[in-house]
Amino acid sequence: MKKLTISAIGVLLLSLGTGKSMADYPVAVHGSVQADIVFPEIDEAINAVGPYSHKMLFNTYADVNLASRYVDAGIRAEFMKWPIPGYEDDFAGWGLSNFYVKGKYKGFDLTIGDFYEQFGSGFILRTYENRALGIDNAIRGGRFNINAVRGLRLTMLGGVQRVYWDWSKKSQIYGANAELYMQDYIPAISDRNATWMIGGSYVLKHESDEDIFIPETNYRLNLPKYVNSLDVRSSFSKGPWSVLGEFAWKGQDPSYNNDYTYGTGTAYFLSGSFSKKGISAMLQAKRSYNMSFRSQRSRDGIAAFINNMPAFTYTHTYSLPALYPYATQNAPGEWAYQGQFSYNFPRKSKLGGRYGTKITLNASYVSSLVHEAAPEGLGGNIMGTDGARPVSNFFAMGSCNYYDINLQVEKRFSAPLTMTFMYMNQLFNNEVGKIVETDEKYIRTNIIVADAKYRINKKFTLRGELQYLFTKQDQKDWAYGLVEFSWSPYLMVSASDMWNCGETGTHYYMFGVAGTYRSNRLMLSYGRTRAGFDCSGGLCRPVPPMHGFKINYTFNF
Repeated sequence: MKKLTISAIGVLLLSLGTGKSMADYPVAVHGSVQADIVFPEIDEAINAVGPYSHKMLFNTYADVNLASRYVDAGIRAEFMKWPIPGYEDDFAGWGLSNFYVKGKYKGFDLTIGDFYEQFGSGFILRTYENRALGIDNAIRGGRFNINAVRGLRLTMLGGVQRVYWDWSKKSQIYGANAELYMQDYIPAISDRNATWMIGGSYVLKHESDEDIFIPETNYRLNLPKYVNSLDVRSSFSKGPWSVLGEFAWKGQDPSYNNDYTYGTGTAYFLSGSFSKKGISAMLQAKRSYNMSFRSQRSRDGIAAFINNMPAFTYTHTYSLPALYPYATQNAPGEWAYQGQFSYNFPRKSKLGGRYGTKITLNASYVSSLVHEAAPEGLGGNIMGTDGARPVSNFFAMGSCNYYDINLQVEKRFSAPLTMTFMYMNQLFNNEVGKIVETDEKYIRTNIIVADAKYRINKKFTLRGELQYLFTKQDQKDWAYGLVEFSWSPYLMVSASDMWNCGETGTHYYMFGVAGTYRSNRLMLSYGRTRAGFDCSGGLCRPVPPMHGFKINYTFNF
């Protein structure tokens, strides 16, 4: 509550200095409470055997934010003394995890405390919070934004990064970002209803040296204390067309991820899109090498990332297509392509019918880079060398890491009935992803999905899903079914089962009920959760098998 007091005092001082009353500076207070609670049970059939640190496991968050004309402030408390399984050991803890005060005046703003920031596509800087993955890599320090100059956006920042409950002073991050909007300077661009942005970013990591020795030798690595990174980009749009090009470079940054080698990192990104009523298309390509960028070089897992390299694969919302998710391969690098095409057949056309039909085609392909032979260092180890560099042929691609192609058809058959059909063909390279225990290199799947929604009236809706996954690898075939009834906006009841009908015969059943009243939402569920991975933005968190009762509660004010 200390931050709220500081902000209130700030508003009071402004009112005294300008001769205006407090009523001229209205203050809005908002916040939220979130609690995710699990009562785990031992279930040897799915290998949910713990050991669990407590009979009740939970992740809880509470934050309060204050906003006024000139001053914003906020504070967040978290309690994860006995966290839900699947998070890294350092995730457990409790305390005041986030606080900030932000002053703003005529296009200038200064933030002191914890904040999140992204430069460009995030190739050299992206800090954000994702509670499902257990990510909160906020920067604690200062940030200064300038928006007062027409056509210019400028950001400067510095501080230390949060790594779970650690804000280590052994590593600091400094950065600057500038974006020029050329339509504000060249009338011919704005006259044609076009936009053109040119941007550039710089990020510096300072990290203290540490004792890391080459195995079987007495040689200690001379680790760089400063790692520089640059990003330049430009985007142009006119009417339905838009294009974005971006290049990022990272200096020598030996770390656990790249076997403590000294090669520099690069990322190239090109994206184009077209969108107008009834039709849209998108194509994008990315080539990245050695772009793992962490504030703590010896960290593994999903913690301490300064940047973010997106996976460029379609994010599936259905259960079976998401069984084999792909995580970005930062250190060895990759080529990644993604495309999407969507078209709405108009109403009363041959394929549109009475209500119209929408088709969407998505395709993703990710391959490894082709590398030259890695140099042999001391003791036959590559530590301390430049590592295996990509071959001179920029476009050379190695083995396939992942691909999927899926076609979705959304069709309304009558006023109350809408259905979605999907077919997906997928290949997953388990030697790269390493998410299942199998000796087979590739897992190939074919998946079909049927999703039906029947609107009984304005309040009541019935929805059902049927999914089937065909594969000869891993645990063979899977089937999934779901039935869901909702009373909008108050109540939703659901029952589902994911069944491994190919090899183990195991059922992963789940029963749930969710209620919403005003700003409160409570969800109760009971059943089994399959071991797997929860992925977002190219990062994946392992999810252990779980059997038990779950409570999810949120309150927003």
